[in-house]
Amino acid sequence: MVVKTRTQTPAQALDTTEPAPTLDSPLWMVSRAPCLNALVVALQRHRRALDQGQGGERLEFSRAEVAQARAEFSDMIRHGERDLHLLANLLAEHFLGTVQRRSVVIGEIERTRERFTLTVDVTEEEVIGSTDIDLGNRVLARLAIADHRGWLRAGLISNVVEYEADAPNPFSVYRLLTRIKAEEEIWNKVADEIFELDQLVLKDKQLRHLGKYVKDVFGVKIVVGTAEDAERVHDALQNLRFADARLEARQVPLDDEHRALRFIEVKNYLDQESRKRSGWSAMKSVVAWGGRTFEVQVQPLSNFLHERERLTRESHTSFKSTRERVRDEIAARNPLFGFYRALLRWLFVDPTTEPPMQDGVEVVLGE
Repeated sequence: MVVKTRTQTPAQALDTTEPAPTLDSPLWMVSRAPCLNALVVALQRHRRALDQGQGGERLEFSRAEVAQARAEFSDMIRHGERDLHLLANLLAEHFLGTVQRRSVVIGEIERTRERFTLTVDVTEEEVIGSTDIDLGNRVLARLAIADHRGWLRAGLISNVVEYEADAPNPFSVYRLLTRIKAEEEIWNKVADEIFELDQLVLKDKQLRHLGKYVKDVFGVKIVVGTAEDAERVHDALQNLRFADARLEARQVPLDDEHRALRFIEVKNYLDQESRKRSGWSAMKSVVAWGGRTFEVQVQPLSNFLHERERLTRESHTSFKSTRERVRDEIAARNPLFGFYRALLRWLFVDPTTEPPMQDGVEVVLGE
């Protein structure tokens, strides 16, 4: 176990009998990462004890096990992205047949805040072998921008991989896209999980409208012609089974977890009455495939184009700053959440500095 408290015996410190995260739990991502899961479970237990005014004044961390937890988190993200692209390729093959793969990068010039879009052809091997951030940054690295004052730097706003149909298909699917929403800041992500941040937001009436900013999901979007096409494709997804030959060709295990999608949640935002206030329209589902959770959207083309135009125009800080505002507001209402954010940042980023302070808690980082 990564964490020990002064009031625990060695056997208690090693106790991992906390209920394991279920696939549709906020902790699904860490369920197969032992050290990271142990860290989250132990900190969750300690947080609940503090909430209830119990003891546990000393938090002792193993330097080696924290490093292992961080490595597991990064490895989990890489494997999650790989599985996302394997699923996307299987879906593209089923609905589109032969496709053209492209990396679509939205960048922003640092000095002027002007946004631009770059589209570059990529292979299936490049997509599966790279993280989306690495792929986007490699595309940007090929670009040189200058004005009368000299060379300008550009930052990555968004990168999606698009699978575009080479010919019409019976499903009226125009393209399929993947997007990684998983966050880079490990300490924030783990703090979110420990405090079940999405549930805190949903319970708070003043913050409920910001719920979309605290969900980190691997996503697939399928763009179709009309709302009727979206419903038809959604029905096809529910009945879809991948042939063993297609799975075997990509070295995907031949089992029921990979042969079909298991639908966990379905929301229909196609009807005018059920649309979000932003006008966003789609069939939105959460599915399980291969032991992971993915968000799948089936969206009409006109709504997709409107959404992309808005993304291109929005300020660089819009999404991330709103997500940080959610966390800051929760921390203002619950100082323990703020302490855990600082604690995890200290553990994962700079353990050479002094640990954060919290009344009644002593933090120690050992070998």
